[in-house]
Amino acid sequence: MILNAAIDPIAISLGPVSIHWYGVIILAGMLLGYFLANRETIKKGLPDDLFMDLMMYIIIFSLIGARLYYVFFNLDYYFFNPLDIIKVWEGGMAIHGGLIGGFLAGLIYTKKKGYSFFQTADIAAPSILLGQAIGRWGNFINQEAHGGPVSRDFLENLMIPDFIINHMNIDGTYYHPTFLYESIWSIIGVVILFLIRAKLPLGHTILVYLIYYSVGRFFIEGMRTDSLMMFDMFRTAQVISVIMIIGAIIIMIYRQKNYDLPKYGDIHGNFAAVNKPVKPARKTSVPVNKKKKRKK
Repeated sequence: MILNAAIDPIAISLGPVSIHWYGVIILAGMLLGYFLANRETIKKGLPDDLFMDLMMYIIIFSLIGARLYYVFFNLDYYFFNPLDIIKVWEGGMAIHGGLIGGFLAGLIYTKKKGYSFFQTADIAAPSILLGQAIGRWGNFINQEAHGGPVSRDFLENLMIPDFIINHMNIDGTYYHPTFLYESIWSIIGVVILFLIRAKLPLGHTILVYLIYYSVGRFFIEGMRTDSLMMFDMFRTAQVISVIMIIGAIIIMIYRQKNYDLPKYGDIHGNFAAVNKPVKPARKTSVPVNKKKKRKK
């Protein structure tokens, strides 16, 4: 069936309260990511409530980070419309800001609870990418994060469903479904991470994720028409992607060179607890201070 009308961004209306598809889809991505990570957590012999607790940190930090990142690069608008900052249901959530917030949450949580950050991040890497793949469909519903103008024939030649083609018709013009390109790229990445994770050294799965996602994002961002700009010259997402690629490679080389890293697949249980440095035993004997006799 061909859908000719644009998809309503509101999923459910309950009196004055409206639930938007954007929020529903973002939440669905988070939940699926959680179940995926939780399954791997149990398999690895870690507490089954690890990611349940961590998710509370991640949701708060990533949502705040994603929104503040977007607002920061659109200060010319939000400075004069501060009340619009809270209207997250209208879109305007930057993935890179969410990643920064999520990683910060992970660092705080693992440090506080005594877990290995890199082990936890390796477990979460496929889940993060899956969440991003699903979350992009929220952009589709809102008709945002699209590319430049194309013809309907071009979209039909991509052999994508009609409901996508029709929803890419915005005010009479068809646009590149860049949300779809990134979603497919991310799903392929999830499969790749699952295939190689067990063979990678500890901490490298999350770094491979950063490199893989950033490469795809760099090229897809070049097609978009709504990019956040840096100094009115560079696409912010492309700059951040390059920084993430270089940073991940440097960290990977440093860790490989300076640490004897076990394979992810060989680790069972809390790696931080197993490899926690043991403090040297304290001497039980108490030294006696000998007083020197004063000469009379």
